[in-house]
Amino acid sequence: MRAIVWLILLFVAAVVAAAVLGANDGLVTVFWAPWRVDVSLNFFVLALVLTIAVAYVAVRGINALIGLPRRAREWRLAKRERSAQQALRESLALFFGARYTRAHKAAERALTIQQDTPELREDAEFTMLAHLLAAGSMHRLQDRARREEHLSRALAAVRPGGSTRAAEEGARLMAAEWALDDRDADRALELIAGLSPGVARRTQALRLKLQAARYAQRPLEALRTARLLAKHQGFSPSAATGLLRSLAIDALETARDADQLRRVWQQLDATDRRDVYVVARAATLMARMGGFEEARAWLRPYWEQIATFGADERAELSRAFVASVSGVGADWLPRLEAAVAADPGDPALAHALGSALAELQLWGKARQLLERCAGHEQLAPASRRAAWRQLAELAERDGDLDRAQACYRHAARIE
Repeated sequence: MRAIVWLILLFVAAVVAAAVLGANDGLVTVFWAPWRVDVSLNFFVLALVLTIAVAYVAVRGINALIGLPRRAREWRLAKRERSAQQALRESLALFFGARYTRAHKAAERALTIQQDTPELREDAEFTMLAHLLAAGSMHRLQDRARREEHLSRALAAVRPGGSTRAAEEGARLMAAEWALDDRDADRALELIAGLSPGVARRTQALRLKLQAARYAQRPLEALRTARLLAKHQGFSPSAATGLLRSLAIDALETARDADQLRRVWQQLDATDRRDVYVVARAATLMARMGGFEEARAWLRPYWEQIATFGADERAELSRAFVASVSGVGADWLPRLEAAVAADPGDPALAHALGSALAELQLWGKARQLLERCAGHEQLAPASRRAAWRQLAELAERDGDLDRAQACYRHAARIE
């Protein structure tokens, strides 16, 4: 296409020259004492154009000759820059290929080329990336001293103005991840706390904070972080539910007395306090600390609607009630009897009712229910052992020592 355009322009020039220069009879006289030269106007125009072209070519040649050292310097600089970039890419490829010693050497070579070239020393982002690759390689090789040296040099290369912001954020997140690998949860939390608010809310930063809080045994902080992750869809719904439940239970288990347990309970989110498993665990812990009445108060709303729960949830509520049955009043009997009547085959509910009857000294009915659930294979082993022990206590109360010993033997056999 370009050749066609030039051919057309050549034809146009030929036509214009034939039309303008063909009938041009003008003369140009040049006086240079003592000479006089007469030439045609056409020759003068051609000579003038040729002179200008020669002068232009001569000037360009002189400029190219004068600029040759500069061009040579630029070529050498471009060659060294390509060598540095190639070394950095090689380091990255080797790092991903798990060849960490070679990756570190390639990163060091890239840094050496940069330091030997004054024009490349101001590239702070290149410096940070090379040091981060070297630090990551040293971390994989478990050389913590050299890792920290490269990391400090990478952070020292930070420049104000945002040109190295992304690399700086990556360096701090990687440092937090390395601290977790070293099981230094406090250091990881310190690094995460130093992040800007926008970076600290990113999914990766929240994941690292969650892991660090769990390592540091700070379940409440871990619970808050996990809830943020769940809002950002960092987990699947089922995984989020299980994790939040586990963290809430871990937070409750950090309490050492009833007052501390109440404070932790109040610090939980309302969603956590509505979880049947969390409520059951809280009630069980409160009962162990002697707060039987308060434990049953936490359980009461759920026993009012126990028919709406699944078998596992009913079993958890039943175990929590059995743990807090001491001092139960007769007002609980209608609630328990209604639950058993709604599902007569549920051994956990039968165990809860039997425990309440035994506490109220209604030993005949209690013995029937406890005997029925003690041998039920679907009941949890811990609940079956508890039922056999309760039967043994009833036998001892009646003076039947042989039966009491037999019940204790049944309890001991349950694994």
